[in-house]
Amino acid sequence: MKLLLAAPLLAFLVSAPCARAQSADLPDAPEPEVTLRATPRNLLHDQAAIWTSPLRLRDNNIAVPALVVLATTVAITTDHEAMTELIDHHSSLKNEANTASQGLTGGFIAAPAAFIAMGYMRHNYHAQETGILGGEAILDSLAVNEAVKIISRRERPTVDGAKGQFFQPGVNFDSSFASNHAIIAWSSATVIANEYPGILTKITAYTLAGGVSLTRVLAQQHFPSDVVLGSAVGWMIGRYVVRKHHHVRMD
Repeated sequence: MKLLLAAPLLAFLVSAPCARAQSADLPDAPEPEVTLRATPRNLLHDQAAIWTSPLRLRDNNIAVPALVVLATTVAITTDHEAMTELIDHHSSLKNEANTASQGLTGGFIAAPAAFIAMGYMRHNYHAQETGILGGEAILDSLAVNEAVKIISRRERPTVDGAKGQFFQPGVNFDSSFASNHAIIAWSSATVIANEYPGILTKITAYTLAGGVSLTRVLAQQHFPSDVVLGSAVGWMIGRYVVRKHHHVRMD
């Protein structure tokens, strides 16, 4: 029952950023201008395009949303068993995983500011751009995810025996679906990995982002489906932001 209720929201959420990311000539797309001053305007354009992008899904850009819907659907059907049978409920592991997830996410939040500061100090426009676009991707992702949280209103794994019920009264911003930590980590990591596309950078960025997703489940703060969706949407939004707004040529 909970899957039937969540399906329309799930399909919309994953189709929005992906359809936007793969469309190169949308009518309201701004000219690339990577500056702090242009960021508020770019954010408004991003959000307008993200929320209307399901209208632009076509055969050539529907594959990734379909795969994410399938993966998240499978995860939802197994969330209860995963949280009650596979996750170690010892408090020490839970606390350590929560500390790790908070620390890693804090690093991904700080990364844009660090890139901007380094860029200004060293007159390195590429670093400045990475920081600005990283911050933009995080804000875009949070705006989308907070709206989804209010709509989905899913209970946390620690509530009601980890049943993961959707549309529960009183949940609102504390909804488990989807994970803010995962979406922040993956949007920030994706910008870094695309701006500096060396293999070591990609492995490091995506491994650390994956660590955030894993530790949110081990900390019993989110169900597996919450981090699957948050990770995928964060990746898609980060990829879109770089491909749409970057100025510096990427190798």
